[in-house]
Amino acid sequence: MRTLVIAEAGVNHNGNYNLACQLVQVAAKAGADFVKFQTFKAESLVSKQAKKAQYQVETTGGEENQLAMLKKLELTHEEFLNLKKVCEQNKIGFLSTGFDMDSLEFLKNMGVPLFKIPSGEITNLPYLRKISSYGRPVILSTGMANLIEVKKAVEILLENGLKKEELTVLHCSTEYPAVYENVNLKAMQTLQKELGLSVGYSDHTLGIEVSIAAVAMGAKVIEKHFTLDKSMEGPDHRASLDPEELKQMIRSIRHIEQAMGTGVKAASAMEEMNKVAARKSIIAKTNIREGDIFSETNLTVKRPGNGVSPMSWDLVLGQKSKRNFEADEMIEL
Repeated sequence: MRTLVIAEAGVNHNGNYNLACQLVQVAAKAGADFVKFQTFKAESLVSKQAKKAQYQVETTGGEENQLAMLKKLELTHEEFLNLKKVCEQNKIGFLSTGFDMDSLEFLKNMGVPLFKIPSGEITNLPYLRKISSYGRPVILSTGMANLIEVKKAVEILLENGLKKEELTVLHCSTEYPAVYENVNLKAMQTLQKELGLSVGYSDHTLGIEVSIAAVAMGAKVIEKHFTLDKSMEGPDHRASLDPEELKQMIRSIRHIEQAMGTGVKAASAMEEMNKVAARKSIIAKTNIREGDIFSETNLTVKRPGNGVSPMSWDLVLGQKSKRNFEADEMIEL
C-alpha cells in the first residue's frame, strides 16, 4: 500500500506568499502527495497572555508573545485560494490545518479533501465535533497526549459522524526538534492495536531515518516539516528538512514500500535464475570406477547446483556407481 506523504510547509513561508509558492514547487518536485500549510487568524488562535514555547523563544527570541509572532506568519484567505491553484498547476494536493473555527469553515468551503487535526487541538471538544461533522477523512496527530486522551478524542470524532475507516491517527512527539530517545516509535503500533485504526507518524526529528523506519513499521501516513533554507528566521525552520533531504526521504520511503513485499517466503524470479550458480551438487572428489561404492572419500559438494542435491547426501552414500566418473564430474544416480 502506498504511504501518504505530507510535506509540512506549515508557516515556513514566514507570511510571504511568494515563499509559500516556492514551498509548493519544492514539495511537488520531491514527490510528496500533499503540501500542507497552517490557516489561522492569530487573534482567534491565541490570547495576549500566551507565551511562546521554549523552542520558539530559542528560534525567534523572547521579546514578543505568541500573538505577535503568529500575526507575522498569517496568509490571507485569498492567498490560500491562490496557493491551491498553484498546487493544481504543480500536480500536488493542497492541505492546510485550520487552528480556529472560522478557518475550519473556510477550508471546508475551499474544498480540502481531508482535515488534519494538530496535536494541540486533541482536547478541544468543540473543534473535534465541528471537524467530524464535515463528512471528510480526518488525520489526528497525538503529540503530548496519553492513550486515554487519544481514545477520548477518537470517541468524540466517531460519535459525531466520522466513519472509522476515514480516520488515521498519527503518533507524534511535539518537540522541535524531537530527540531520538523521546520518539517512542513503538507507540505507533500500540495506537494501531488499541484503536484498530490506520496509523502514521508526524515526524519532528532531525533527519529522515525515523520516518523511513515508521513506514517499515506500518505507517500509512508520514508528515514531515520542510523549508527552503534551515537558516531562515522563524520558529520551525531549524527542525525542518531542506529540499534535498525531503526528496531523499520520499525516495527512500518509496523504496521501502517496494521492499516490504507480500510477506510470502518464496524465491523471486531473479533468485530462481541464480540457483544454479549459487547452490551446489554432489561431485566426484576423485576418479570413480563403475561398481565403486560412493563414500565420503570419493564424493564432495561443489557448485553449480543443477545436479544431485546435497540434501540427498545420505541417500547417495553406499550406492554403487553405475559408470565411471572423472574427478570434479557431477554424480548421476
